[in-house]
Amino acid sequence: MDITLFPRLLKGTVQAPSSKSVAHRALILAALADEPTTVGCTSTSQDIDATAGCLNALGATISYEEGQGFSVAPLPRAEDGSPLPVRDATLWCGESGSTLRFMMPLVAALGGGALLQGAPRLLERPLSPLDAQLTAHGATCELTSEGVAVSGQMSGGTFRLPGDVSSQFVSGLLLAASALKEPVAIQVEEPVASVPYIDLTCDGLAAFGSDVALTTSLEQEGALYTLYQADPFVPHLAEPHYQVEGDWSGAAFWLAAGALGSQVAVQGLSPTSDQGDRAVLGALALLGSRITRNSASVKAEADAPQGHDLSMEQIPDLVPPVAAVAALCPGATRLCGLSRLRIKESDRIETVRAGLSALGASVSVEGDDLVICGVEALSGGVVDAANDHRIAMMAAIAATRATAPVTIRGAQCVAKSYPAFFESYRALGGSLEVRP
Repeated sequence: MDITLFPRLLKGTVQAPSSKSVAHRALILAALADEPTTVGCTSTSQDIDATAGCLNALGATISYEEGQGFSVAPLPRAEDGSPLPVRDATLWCGESGSTLRFMMPLVAALGGGALLQGAPRLLERPLSPLDAQLTAHGATCELTSEGVAVSGQMSGGTFRLPGDVSSQFVSGLLLAASALKEPVAIQVEEPVASVPYIDLTCDGLAAFGSDVALTTSLEQEGALYTLYQADPFVPHLAEPHYQVEGDWSGAAFWLAAGALGSQVAVQGLSPTSDQGDRAVLGALALLGSRITRNSASVKAEADAPQGHDLSMEQIPDLVPPVAAVAALCPGATRLCGLSRLRIKESDRIETVRAGLSALGASVSVEGDDLVICGVEALSGGVVDAANDHRIAMMAAIAATRATAPVTIRGAQCVAKSYPAFFESYRALGGSLEVRP
């Protein structure tokens, strides 16, 4: 599907979508819980649905009611209370890296065997050293022509991971601890990337009744580690309902539109969220935006735009909306700490550069940094979304400040995280034309 957007500033109020990062974790914990749970989720997406589908394949019963959320009947358990092993299940992970990396240790913890399948790009993303650590603890992981085959029974104990690969490996092991009979300790070599995502996992575990013990700067053999420790337990909510908060990652695009001159207020966001992408407010402020908040909403407004160097290492998903704003800020902006963007749905360093450059921005790549020299206006043009939801949304927000129409090729990819994005865009006054 191609969408052509005609230059027009946006105005109005929009509800933030439900956080897919929080929803992944809540659904897994609900499936491991000792009683049925509802997971309040005002919206869903392909990635969230992939996790729900995998849990159904493992034996849980999960259904979604539009605008309300998920009803979760947990995984079946043996008489001793332990979850039953997996029996040759096939799990479709779609394009969701979180789903794949959370399901691998969960299947290994449950025991038995399953084949994890997904889109070709997903299976190209790094699974090491998670696979090696699962194997070291008794499971077997093999990348085959059909997907990732996981079998055997993982034991608890101490896992060791580098901190510069993926925080999803750490989160997956912490979630899987709930299905084990032994405690889990995870030594993560510092510096640890994307710490806020691990914090979200710890938040979810705490909500379901388990606290993760955390020790920072533990020295061993001349290296520094952060140590996460989780005891085996049966997750239990005091009340059988968990509410998923609004998604700062998706909301960041509307806030970026405000920084570019639109008047958009975003509702449904927690000002105290542990989501790392709440840092979008600080990033936009450094680029010259004025941030205003009240009890119901938050918005960014153009004030005194100016380029600024920003480290994005802990908030890589914010690079597309922040880059779109920087493209129109006077002066130069350098976005650094982007190496892990090479292995997202696209090589996101290159597709951010290509997408904004196609619209008349001045963007170059230096190593793993993006260097952006602000221009007065964007000229419009054609952007290939490269099957990357955040590139499509970046181009749509940039279109509000173009002098000619912007066409996004493959715009349907927004369904991965934000299926209603273009509906909300139109509701805010955006002018667009859809072609199948």
